[in-house]
Amino acid sequence: MINITPQVAEALVASGIQEGFCLVNAMHITASVFINDNESGLHADFEKWLEHLAPEKPHSQYRHNGAEDNADAHLKRSIMGREVVVAVSKGQLDFGPWEQIFYGEFDGQRAKRVLIKILGE
Repeated sequence: MINITPQVAEALVASGIQEGFCLVNAMHITASVFINDNESGLHADFEKWLEHLAPEKPHSQYRHNGAEDNADAHLKRSIMGREVVVAVSKGQLDFGPWEQIFYGEFDGQRAKRVLIKILGE
C-alpha cells in the first residue's frame, strides 16, 4: 500500500484548478485506489484482513486460476475499490481528518498505472 497523496497533490497544482473534483483510479484489475488513514498498523490490519477473506493459496481453491494464479488479487481489488473522487476546494484536495489516498497492489505481475483526472475551474 503506497501513499500517493503527494503525487495527486502535485498533479492538482499543475492543473491550476481551484474548485472541482479529482478522480484517481487504478488502471488494472488487480490493483486498487482507496482513501484511509496513513497508519502502519492499519495497513498491516488491511493486509491480514484481505488475506483472510481471499487467501492467495492454495491456488487450486479458485476456478479463475489457470494461466495465472491471481484470483485472490482480483477479489482483493473488488473489496478495496477501483477509484476515489476527492473534492477540490481553493486549489487543495478537500479531505476529512487523517484522509490520504493509497494505491494497493495485490498481484505485481505487470507494470501498472494510476489515472488522475482533474475537472473544474
